[in-house]
Amino acid sequence: MTATATPLPGTGTETAPQAAPQTAPEATPQTAPHATPQTAPHATPQTAPHATPQTAPQTAPQTAPHAAPQAAPQTVPETASGRRRAPLVLRNRAFGAVWLGQILTQAAVRMFQVGVSWWIVAYAVHDARGLASGLFMAACTLPAVALAPVVAGAVARFAHRSVLRTSAALAGVASGALALWAYGGGPPLATVYAAGLALATCQAFFDPCLTTSVPELVDDADIETATGFELSTQSLAGLGGALLGALTVDRAGVAGLAAGCAAAYLGAALLVAGARFRTAAADTGTAAADTGTTGADTGTAAADAGADAPDPSPRPRTLRGILGELPYVRRILVCFTAANLFTTAVFVVIPLYTRSVLAGGGTTVALLEASLGTGALVGAFTGARVPGRPTVAGAWCLGLMALALALPGLFAQRPVAAGCLAVAGWCAGAVSVRFVALFQRLVPPADKPGFFAVMQAVLGASLPVASLAFGFAGDFLSPQTLCLVQGAGLVPAACALALLKSPSAEPAGGER
Repeated sequence: MTATATPLPGTGTETAPQAAPQTAPEATPQTAPHATPQTAPHATPQTAPHATPQTAPQTAPQTAPHAAPQAAPQTVPETASGRRRAPLVLRNRAFGAVWLGQILTQAAVRMFQVGVSWWIVAYAVHDARGLASGLFMAACTLPAVALAPVVAGAVARFAHRSVLRTSAALAGVASGALALWAYGGGPPLATVYAAGLALATCQAFFDPCLTTSVPELVDDADIETATGFELSTQSLAGLGGALLGALTVDRAGVAGLAAGCAAAYLGAALLVAGARFRTAAADTGTAAADTGTTGADTGTAAADAGADAPDPSPRPRTLRGILGELPYVRRILVCFTAANLFTTAVFVVIPLYTRSVLAGGGTTVALLEASLGTGALVGAFTGARVPGRPTVAGAWCLGLMALALALPGLFAQRPVAAGCLAVAGWCAGAVSVRFVALFQRLVPPADKPGFFAVMQAVLGASLPVASLAFGFAGDFLSPQTLCLVQGAGLVPAACALALLKSPSAEPAGGER
């Protein structure tokens, strides 16, 4: 539940290292037996039969306890000769190029959002600052929700490299045009809104297409590692962009901000254009050549794969049909949708609080954003260790988050605000890990793709609503009052989550 399935603020969460606790248990038994056979045909074809039974029992038990709580990129398999393999981004140039493109695009869009929000509050608008910043954040979060069906159709219909390259290039053109306009004079507020909407729309196509294209860039044995790189980078890139946004506006204005975003997007487009994506047919041929299978073996394997593949004839069930059989999951989603209305408003409150209460500048905004992002990242890595049943642990985390968001309303000091935002971010990251893992267990496998896709849209719909509501309220209420409202709004959601009765199928607390 990054910005997705949890009250984690922001869009990217979001989510970042959530995949690690889930995929690690599966990745460990795979890497031990397959590490040697991959290198054996090329490096030591004669020693492979002898190295396999010796290394497999040793590597699996040793790497599993350490790799599971962390992101997949940190797991480096050993070759048959005993040497550690280079990281995936170094030995796979195509994936490395696309990975750098991901860093550039996600850092650019986050930098633009934070920078423009600060520019609106500190420089551009003197009356109705709250409503103006709320409208901008709503425009930046709306495309990912409203265009979800269009994005899914485009990703399924067109070549993935074309979608990635085109979306990054269009975002670069839009931000470059804004930079030229801003250099000629102060751009109208509507123009900046339009640019933010354009960048968010392009990013709404880029992110899901990137996730879908991973199997076209890496071998099957590296999919878990590549996914871990992608998810971890999303949080880190967003954190870096948030740090640079307000600082860039203070030093170079909107023109410098837009120029930096244009350079990042166009650089990403060039990286993606130079990467080589493999088609399904090419993958099949390569796999057959590497393994030395005959035509009959390939045909038999294809027949077996077809027999194991799910029947495509049944139409996927709607979210209503899925949740109708899972009332426990439905109640959890209701609780988190309500919680998101108050947690995601933090992006509107931070610039208002910095300007009116702390009388700070872009450096203060960067400090608060960094505290929030760092806490969320740490929470995503440590959330699996939080004891107790998911609903009880989630209720405690929401209660602690309510306290952390409310305290800056009582103590208007910079260290207090930074520390409280770090705690709030940790709670959001920890909740994300626990409940995404819970949904993975409770939702039937056939319903998972549709469930998680629609869950993203349902929870994401609270982002523009919260931005507008708190932005409008910020013109009538002080930022301290908004902090107290945020904390008070989380209390009912925490209580409702604590009172949920767990189904008999729910795993015991802490089980993984």
